[in-house]
Amino acid sequence: MALIDEHTDPLPAGELALQTLAMPKDTNANGDIFGGWLVSQMDLAAGIATKQVTRGRSATVSIKNVHFLAPVSVGSVVSCYAEVVEIGRSSMQINIEVWISNSLTHQQRKVAEGLFVFVAIDENGRTRRIQSRE
Repeated sequence: MALIDEHTDPLPAGELALQTLAMPKDTNANGDIFGGWLVSQMDLAAGIATKQVTRGRSATVSIKNVHFLAPVSVGSVVSCYAEVVEIGRSSMQINIEVWISNSLTHQQRKVAEGLFVFVAIDENGRTRRIQSRE
């Protein structure tokens, strides 16, 4: 995961996991979308991506290297792309990229990225082994 480079990062990495609209209630004191709201959307997208891997419940255990690359404006369509980059015995790492699209030009721009670590859990909330995909 590296900061955006317009020449090497023209398209989102991973699959679209979540798409939403940035609303006025989610702004900070400067009128831009609050970073905490954006991280929340990233965490939801990572959780969605883990469902296919864990075949059950999972929980966020850590968020690493979140980078905010550009502000997000009210009315932006916010798209979170997820890529599972590592699967361990009970945990997995998911890279999340956040892109916004301009409603007038339809151009996309990467505005944030981060690495999310999830662990598979059982019905009692205890760590469990991730089942083989076979």
